[in-house]
Amino acid sequence: MTAATKPSASDINTAVANPELSSHSDKAARGLVFAKTHCAACHGVTSGQISTNQKAPPFESIVNVRGLTENSMKTWLRDSHNYPEQMDFEIDAKRIDELAAYMLTLKSADYRPLIQ
Repeated sequence: MTAATKPSASDINTAVANPELSSHSDKAARGLVFAKTHCAACHGVTSGQISTNQKAPPFESIVNVRGLTENSMKTWLRDSHNYPEQMDFEIDAKRIDELAAYMLTLKSADYRPLIQ
């Protein structure tokens, strides 16, 4: 299955109006829509959210790994779902850019891991 569903204009407008993204790009807003649509069943996709699947790390903990860059995030997203039994899908390249833009909005110098 390819996770490349295009978010609707309504979804994007809702995401752009989201206070979590008020200072970020439309690309990040589309990434949030994608994350809520395709990732939230397993991952915590917003700040402070715990993942429903303990094997799927919250986005906030992923982006706050020391040394993570936008490029390393995109590479990781291209290769991260190579676990056929758990997550057998690919993320379209355009969606990777959007998802990375959103996920990087969760990066914080004050980040402290959640206890799950």
